[in-house]
Amino acid sequence: MNISIEIHFISADNKIMQRDEFPLRRRKPEEVAFEWLKQIRREMPYFEEVVLVKADGEDITELVRKFDEAPLD
Repeated sequence: MNISIEIHFISADNKIMQRDEFPLRRRKPEEVAFEWLKQIRREMPYFEEVVLVKADGEDITELVRKFDEAPLD
């Protein structure tokens, strides 16, 4: 099953939106979105902040932020 992820963020004082489809592969949508967000941060040198994250049209921004703030084990 695939899921459509849309991430709105600010980089170098510009509002940017990226959208793509990903296979879930027994993962939750917020896990998939967080992995993609990490990739975007590596590729965008002036990444500032996440504004909105959607999975199949549903707002999952807070769930993704919780992943981001969770301590590494």
